[in-house]
Amino acid sequence: MSDANGTGEEKPRGLDFIRQIIKDDLDSGRVQQVVTRFPPEPNGYLHIGHAKAFSLSFSVTEEFGGICRLRYDDTNPEKEDEEFVRVIEEDIRWMGFEWEGEPRHASSYFGQFYDWAVELVKAGKAYVDHQSPAEIIENRGTPTIPGINSPYRDRSEEENLEILEKMRSGELDEGACVLRAKIAMDHVNILMRDPSMYRIRKETHHQTGNEWCIYPMYDFAHGYEDAIEGVTHSLCSLEFENHRPLYDWFIENVSVPHRPHQYEFARLNLTHTIMSKRYLRKLVEENYVHGWDDPRMPTIRGMRRRGYPSTAIRKFIEEIGVSKVNSLVDVEFLNFHVREELNRKAQRRMAVLNPLKLTITNWPEGKIDTFTAENNPGDPDAGTREISFTGELWVEQDDYMDEAPRKWFRMAPGKEIRLKYAYYVTVNDAVRDDSGEPVELLCSYDPESRGGDTPDGRKVKGTLHWLSCHDAVDAEVRLYDHLITLEDVSKVEEGKEFLDYVNPESEIIVSNAKVEPALAAAVPEERYQFMRSGYYVADSADHVPGEKPVFNRIVGLRDSWAKIARKG
Repeated sequence: MSDANGTGEEKPRGLDFIRQIIKDDLDSGRVQQVVTRFPPEPNGYLHIGHAKAFSLSFSVTEEFGGICRLRYDDTNPEKEDEEFVRVIEEDIRWMGFEWEGEPRHASSYFGQFYDWAVELVKAGKAYVDHQSPAEIIENRGTPTIPGINSPYRDRSEEENLEILEKMRSGELDEGACVLRAKIAMDHVNILMRDPSMYRIRKETHHQTGNEWCIYPMYDFAHGYEDAIEGVTHSLCSLEFENHRPLYDWFIENVSVPHRPHQYEFARLNLTHTIMSKRYLRKLVEENYVHGWDDPRMPTIRGMRRRGYPSTAIRKFIEEIGVSKVNSLVDVEFLNFHVREELNRKAQRRMAVLNPLKLTITNWPEGKIDTFTAENNPGDPDAGTREISFTGELWVEQDDYMDEAPRKWFRMAPGKEIRLKYAYYVTVNDAVRDDSGEPVELLCSYDPESRGGDTPDGRKVKGTLHWLSCHDAVDAEVRLYDHLITLEDVSKVEEGKEFLDYVNPESEIIVSNAKVEPALAAAVPEERYQFMRSGYYVADSADHVPGEKPVFNRIVGLRDSWAKIARKG
């Protein structure tokens, strides 16, 4: 197991606090079998923060011989959709996990939730409130000022049951009233100040149809779901720590079959990354991105389309560990793990993103030479491929300068460089357009320098990639950068919102790139290293093998995290 500083040194690691709790519970006999769950709300795509959460729940059950269930917290029909259900399941499987049995739904327990609500009303612990939402919020108080009792708080049990049944039967309009728990309006925890349990929503539910017109609030239903399913360790992020007393109150005041226990851990916060599903939805709906699976999005589907391997994401999550202290993780640490894996596995190919023609004036007419290129120098099983070389080539525009500085090791007038696998060439002249920009380099080559060896033993420092014009394939290449320019997205300046930090250059489309012929036949999601450029993936949506090559840059070759780690 590598340490989290990217050095690769083996370091023993003890149990994190969650695993220690589970081990102690099993050793003491308090728990016979570990039961966890992952409870997403199907109102959007999962992001890498969810990946950390469900990786923990699934991993601990694998390690301790337990079971983990997938359960949809589908208590809000307004924004939930079957599309999100399908994608959630595909993403979890893509990450390498499988849940126990069939997926479960909070909506399957609506009848039981209602029975428990009636039980609380009959015990004098819940009442129907006709105050408006604004009045309820205003009368809730502040952390230092107690709330004010609702004028409907002391209704009789009979009246509350009668009105609750009218809510249930659809006789009352949306917003007419809510069912609230009767706890304490002066409680130090504002969440405990008579929280709402049910609201009227005359919406069709994607699971239950029109069977219900009242829906339970998340905080009312959540603990009950765990109780019904026999969850032993309810794992969630730290923002739910203040909700735990409320979950416990609901469980303690009705006849539940099982008592779950909740444990909180620090959520994942990444630099330059939005982790709010509400904000991600805003990016999608207001067309700042091309959808939930846009390669710039931190959704699992977006990262998959970007080309991130699931195993690299899991390794990253494993390395950052589990803590009770919130922190901000550098996104470059994630990219480090992506590079580490791709460097081992990705085959090398040559691609020219901004092509400039290079013509070898002393090349024999009609001659086609061939060279053997390694697919991955670090993998002896990766094999080789044949690449063709002619007198007309494509090279990168950025590899040429008219007036080069002293340490420029690429092309310049009179300067000799090596073309990878092939020959030494020297630029003699440049053909220019009306603006004076070079559109073609006229060069000569040394026939005796094939493969980089020369009779006189001379060497050059510059080695450049290239493509032969006669078989290079046109391709579209998409270059991605941080979607959000702000490093810590929690520190939005006063008077601004996070949308003010959307990077207008987060996606750059290169429409006239040239690639090796073999890349045209790549299958979607196949990953490569483009030599001297970075790691790329055939786009899963737009790449058409043999017809329309489209590649997304996963990460560049430059590894800033490794440099940071060495300095540290």
